[in-house]
Amino acid sequence: MILFPAIDLKNGEAVRLERGDMARATVFNRDPVAQARTFESLGFEWLHLVDLDGAFAGKPVNARVVAAIRKAIKIPVQLGGGIRNIETVERWLAQGVTRIVIGTAAVRDPDFVKAAARKFPGKIAVGIDARAGKVAISGWAEETQLEAVELARMFEDKGIAAIVYTDVERDGMMQGLNLDATIALAENVSIPVIASGGFASIDDVRALLQPRARKLEGAIAGRALYDGRLDAKEALALMREARA
Repeated sequence: MILFPAIDLKNGEAVRLERGDMARATVFNRDPVAQARTFESLGFEWLHLVDLDGAFAGKPVNARVVAAIRKAIKIPVQLGGGIRNIETVERWLAQGVTRIVIGTAAVRDPDFVKAAARKFPGKIAVGIDARAGKVAISGWAEETQLEAVELARMFEDKGIAAIVYTDVERDGMMQGLNLDATIALAENVSIPVIASGGFASIDDVRALLQPRARKLEGAIAGRALYDGRLDAKEALALMREARA
């Protein structure tokens, strides 16, 4: 089980949104590079990065900041936001990003995602963002009629490293992870699933370590880490103890 600390980038700053609404952004650190170093120093094993501006623009926007973060830390980076073609995938991987998360293009251009996974096995994840089980794309601004599990099944046996499943309604709202929906998804596909959206406290860590969540690869935590509701050292200690 991996706990991924999140840095969401808007205008070059580390922010958190509420339910994906760009107008409801809270700036938590104006220096995302320093924030990344802090997460690494606390003992996190991965970093989850999102180019929020890129997700809306359909192309990388905070590229300079992402590159600076990648150079500043040694832990692997998982990056999403505005990645819609193979050239962008290649560019990020060449700059040392470990895993690419593709969301909107997984709906609009699944053949591209499958081709990327073939070319870069183990490097491509699919981001599935959902409201009431229905997939949302383009920075969550556009809703589809596609069920999350339908989309996930499209990528079975295609070399996808993971699925990042986000409950949009809970994201940034500190209501706790939607483990029921996330675990249900994990039980319907063979691809490892990462929970996202609503991580609120150490209780979420304890829930992740229960037997019913054993199929999950991990979870992403954001606002709870920034505002102190989740103590990083306590959370990581619990996870290490569970592994032992």
